[in-house]
Amino acid sequence: MKPGMEIGRAETIDIIVTEEMFAAFEGEVIHPVYSTVAMTYHMEWVSRKIILPFLETHEEGMGASVQLHHLAPSPLGSKVTLTAVVVELRNNAVVTEVTAHNHAGIIGKGKVTQIILPKETIAQKLRDASFSS
Repeated sequence: MKPGMEIGRAETIDIIVTEEMFAAFEGEVIHPVYSTVAMTYHMEWVSRKIILPFLETHEEGMGASVQLHHLAPSPLGSKVTLTAVVVELRNNAVVTEVTAHNHAGIIGKGKVTQIILPKETIAQKLRDASFSS
């Protein structure tokens, strides 16, 4: 990684809840609110924004862990702001704490761990995991 990554570095994204983000299984909407799946995606995305400026051309980040507590609903059309803050840097791991809030307050808290690896290492892992013909 390029130098400069520090504890406390933060990134924020704002999203507007759409029907595609509703809690649904097999195409059936269970709750017409922001889903835990969508929140997980956005927590990973805001955490990824932190590492992007520091990746060398031969590197990429991979998600290794997401811990999430979905605390409250957020309805259609509501704005959700997600903020990730670097809380730990160890070896090739970047750990962020993420909060999600809307007009009513905090709706989610989580922790995301990303591992920075050479692209060739990732490619080899994908080859190793593929079905051989």
